[in-house]
Amino acid sequence: MAVWSVRCLLQRGTRLVSLRGAAAESPLQLAGCIRTVKTTTWFEEHLTEDNQEYMRKSMAEEYRKQTAEKLNPLKDEPWPRQEWAEGSRRVGLVAVKLGMAPIWTKTGERHVVTMLQVQDCHVIKHLSKEEHDGNSAALVVGGKNVSPFHRSEEQMEMFRNAGVPPKQKVTIFNVTDNAIIKPGTPLYAAHFRPGQFVDITAKSIGKGFQGVMKRWGFKGQPASHGQTKTHRRPGASGPGGDPAKVFKGKKMPGKMGNVYVTAFGLKIWRVNTKYNVLYVNGSVPGHKNCLLKVRDTILPTRSSTLINPPFPTYFTEEEGDLDEDLYDGNLFAHTEPSLTLT
Repeated sequence: MAVWSVRCLLQRGTRLVSLRGAAAESPLQLAGCIRTVKTTTWFEEHLTEDNQEYMRKSMAEEYRKQTAEKLNPLKDEPWPRQEWAEGSRRVGLVAVKLGMAPIWTKTGERHVVTMLQVQDCHVIKHLSKEEHDGNSAALVVGGKNVSPFHRSEEQMEMFRNAGVPPKQKVTIFNVTDNAIIKPGTPLYAAHFRPGQFVDITAKSIGKGFQGVMKRWGFKGQPASHGQTKTHRRPGASGPGGDPAKVFKGKKMPGKMGNVYVTAFGLKIWRVNTKYNVLYVNGSVPGHKNCLLKVRDTILPTRSSTLINPPFPTYFTEEEGDLDEDLYDGNLFAHTEPSLTLT
């Protein structure tokens, strides 16, 4: 909600008349109209702390009921299901980056993993091949519930049709025709299993305007031998007299970060089905609490790990309750004893 201020400049002959917040009743010639935002307020700003807390709890309870009513719409009106085949392309997940932690294998090797939590992830809309790009079908997926005041009316209509709460991040995943899922279906971390490899896309941390040493890894120039104030400069840009120009794409200072980056072929070491957490090898783009896309890898050397995965996704009604933690075969489980006596 915002308070708008309207200032109109009206002209009568050569004299300007200023009207603030009122309409002109006399036949005056309109010269210009300026609209500015004076203040911006949140929907709960003028409420007391008790009322704000009540609003948050009531909205969270409403979202939980709305999600529970359509926990899995496939059981009500099932869509045709097909089996997994080589070359099938499944839908991905929208997850939240929690942070990093160390893990150890059974042989004592130490690895660093990034924890990704799948929060309120649902399929929102199905796009046919003709509606999308003409090449493949697609599924619109949203993650992490958000206040409806942050979404437009067009987006809210899409959420209402799917029967899910409004989402903070909405993205599109290309899928094959045999991997289509009905809108409103929840997606869980068990969609992936330990040992699989995934590709993760997120917006990298913005670094601002940086020089060539930080942005491109230039060596820099000597710290002595007559150098004056050129220690971190790029040096000659290399146009010379023949081309007489600097070629496009030259590595030069500029804005760094704040762009979408994809990390390919990251192994999943562990899956926590209780809190929907994925433990992915290495670092992933983005800052803490950022939303990112997780999907099956496209690397041909890792395709063997995607043989017969949960297809088209994991359904709690069919597979039943899984173990709270699923580990890779080479990963040391922290609940097991590290030393045994024979």
